[in-house]
Amino acid sequence: MSPWTDLVGQISSFVWGPWLLIPLLLTTGLVLTIALRGLQFRKLWDALYLGLVVRTERGADGDISHFQALMTALAATVGTGNIVGVAGAIALGGPGALFWMWITGLVGMATKYSEALLSVRFRTTDHRGEQAGGPMYYLANGVRWRALGRVLGGSFALFAAVAAFGIGNMVQSNSVADALQESFGIPMWQSGAVIALLAASVILGGIRSIGRFTGFFVPVMIVVYMLAGSFVLLRNAAHIPDALRLVFSDAFSGTAATAGFAGAAFAQAVRWGVARGIFSNESGLGSAGIAAAAAQTREPARQAMVSMTQTFIDTIVVCSFTGLAILTTGAWQSGLNGAPLTQEAFRLGLPGQWGDWIVALSLSAFAFSTILGWSYYGEKSIEYLFGEGLIVPYRVLFVAAAFIGTVRSLDFVWGVSDVMNGLMAIPNLVGLLLLLGVIVRTTRQYFENET
Repeated sequence: MSPWTDLVGQISSFVWGPWLLIPLLLTTGLVLTIALRGLQFRKLWDALYLGLVVRTERGADGDISHFQALMTALAATVGTGNIVGVAGAIALGGPGALFWMWITGLVGMATKYSEALLSVRFRTTDHRGEQAGGPMYYLANGVRWRALGRVLGGSFALFAAVAAFGIGNMVQSNSVADALQESFGIPMWQSGAVIALLAASVILGGIRSIGRFTGFFVPVMIVVYMLAGSFVLLRNAAHIPDALRLVFSDAFSGTAATAGFAGAAFAQAVRWGVARGIFSNESGLGSAGIAAAAAQTREPARQAMVSMTQTFIDTIVVCSFTGLAILTTGAWQSGLNGAPLTQEAFRLGLPGQWGDWIVALSLSAFAFSTILGWSYYGEKSIEYLFGEGLIVPYRVLFVAAAFIGTVRSLDFVWGVSDVMNGLMAIPNLVGLLLLLGVIVRTTRQYFENET
């Protein structure tokens, strides 16, 4: 490892560590939960019904439907974190880390709601007639101290643009190619070429093309993975009660290091559960607000309700299938970590080679969908910083980067993009706290008018 890579790794550990992002994200989520009077619990069913059943709001301004905006945001978040991240959290923090992932998801729903509400509230229409919104816009136009708001908005857009090429693109394409090579022997450069062609066919068409594709692809990939996970859990149904007891007891006591197990104590369970939960659902990073701003809606709070279900689906549902599969099969005591740990769980729970195949294909699908979602996030960040003239060149470069990610070592790229990904959250969280009054007032007005 080069000195630069090592330095970036140390910075990343601090940014994502227990002294910066973890307390800031949790505190902001708790403040928003209290200020909104537990909206994510009171209105969860209504939000799921609106996003998954009603799906659209005809005649409203916007580029894509509620459902397509939700699926675009899910495309970016349901990714390697749901397979690799959950396994890493349990391997490093013990079974109790899953509990802290749930807590992060529950308070993160209030954060996600607030990001989406502000993104729609302060969105603008660009010269092409498309909606442009997200943290950079509500920071620059919503914060009372305009100079501070512009600095925060510009910082967010810069960090997001860099992160999009790394953790949202090259790292993902590398994960796909590596998984396919390990399971099926496909050379990485061949996978890279296919990924780039598929990505080009969707990304070059813009948000409407991305929305149409993710509206079909994301639900299918999630359902397939959950069906496989359900089969594993049904075969090990007798162990589910013990697994749940272990999750709740270990969340506050920690598990001793045995059988190569790396978890140690309560602090480790909290640290890794929260960190991996944030990595998986991105609540607090502000990225999903960019997709929410494109939704066809008349009311910011309406799309915000739909958007908060993204965190519920990602962390409370999909991550739980992975975590419980790892615990009920006993794979968590194998000493493995990351994707190999999840593969071991599905290998023990599914017949033949199905476990390896399902995890490899799911990891590939999840990572590819992340590329699509982040392409839009990066595009809107570039548009905010440099104008609309760079949108088409950006899309072409983004597609090329997807191929490059499969044929180059990415240690340094991973480190830099991981830092940028974390730094996105800082201006966004500051903005959410500064705009707390706007969030509460807009929410109150919406529900008063609805009743």
